[in-house]
Amino acid sequence: MQSTTDVAAASQPKLKRVLGLWDLVYYGIILTSPIAVVPMFGEAQVLSQGHAVITLLAAMIAMAATAVSFGRMATVYPSAGSVYTYVSRGFNAQIGFVVGWAMFLEYLFQPLQNSLYAALTVQRLLPHVPFALLSAVAVGSMTLLCWFGIRTTARANQILLAFMSIVMIAFIFESLWYIFTHQQWHGLISAQPFYDPKTFSVRAIAAGTALAATTYIGFDGVSILAEEVENPRRNVLLASVLVCVFTGLFAAFQVYLAQRIWPDFRTLANPETAFMDVARVAGGYHLFVGFAIVLLVSSLACGLAGLLGAVRLLYGMGRDNVLPRKIFGHLNAERGNPSYNVIIAGAMAYIGTLTMGWERSVEILNFGALMAFMAVNLAAIRYFGFSTEMKNKRKLFLDVIVPALGFLFCLVIFLGLQNSTLVAGAIWVGVGALYVLLKTKALGQPVAIDFSES
Repeated sequence: MQSTTDVAAASQPKLKRVLGLWDLVYYGIILTSPIAVVPMFGEAQVLSQGHAVITLLAAMIAMAATAVSFGRMATVYPSAGSVYTYVSRGFNAQIGFVVGWAMFLEYLFQPLQNSLYAALTVQRLLPHVPFALLSAVAVGSMTLLCWFGIRTTARANQILLAFMSIVMIAFIFESLWYIFTHQQWHGLISAQPFYDPKTFSVRAIAAGTALAATTYIGFDGVSILAEEVENPRRNVLLASVLVCVFTGLFAAFQVYLAQRIWPDFRTLANPETAFMDVARVAGGYHLFVGFAIVLLVSSLACGLAGLLGAVRLLYGMGRDNVLPRKIFGHLNAERGNPSYNVIIAGAMAYIGTLTMGWERSVEILNFGALMAFMAVNLAAIRYFGFSTEMKNKRKLFLDVIVPALGFLFCLVIFLGLQNSTLVAGAIWVGVGALYVLLKTKALGQPVAIDFSES
């Protein structure tokens, strides 16, 4: 006979397992963005001295190591908290909260910086419309889609991904035709994007790889939906790695074509918008306009995916009562989603668009993401390499070397962030650490973490 507590627990609304493998892949690709390489193409070309393709492939291998850590930890703890959950269980609740607090920067600043970009783009076309109104429309549309639940968000992601893919496919075909008509078959197949003896430099490749790694930031969002995934122990790992590999290969192919159209990086007048110049050369004005539209759509799509991540992370903390459960752990009974968190995250993103510049928002996003990546790699090393549960099952390469390489690569990029960003991030982390210490002292015991729904 069921107890009253069991009956009450069973009647509580819970996240629904409705997402399949490809829903996760779509979500991850949207979060990283199929055109993530577009804004960094020119700068990566200059930094790497014409070897941007190599930097993307090197970064893909390195970030895939971190993706393996995320996926493997999700097989052990398939919970909505993602990094927060992995570190809490792998180390302790206080460290988990602080890392989750830092990770929140990534998800909150994803919709923030994408809303900023979308509003700025539209304002260039409609300069008389107030920026605050454009920001409200951008953030409001993302928040509304999130409000209607995970299935609506998943379908919206697929539609937006399809639209972006159409423009990118048009670019690929236009580029192939342009290269063939101007250089014939030998122009399509060249070793120059991979190795140009005139400009090749290991130091330049390393500098370019650090920048190229930002193309992959966002793949970790796959693991935060673990409680809404069918067969999470299989699908989260597969999706994390597939998103990294697809992002890397697709971005490298785009850059390869761009390099064949514009091979001399020294003639790029505006590196920040160099890909747009390449599109104009390959397909004319119509492709240039197409890219302007798709950049706007991509901003809204990435922002939507980031907002969903922020909402789910807040829910993971609220459900565990680290943040007030009545608010942050609340689930809408009808839609099965954390509706209060949708409003909170949307409001915070909107306030951020009115008080922060685009470049700074990207830097702070990277701070949160890289700190989370390093923490998950360490958690993977501790669990798979040293825990008693894995005794007699350890494989040195997979359990220790792979996550260690992922950690070191992320650390190098992290230390390369601007000092002002590191200071701002440290203040944010310090606030989180102070909060968890005060909460622990108030309770007279360590913060309790409830994984009963994991």
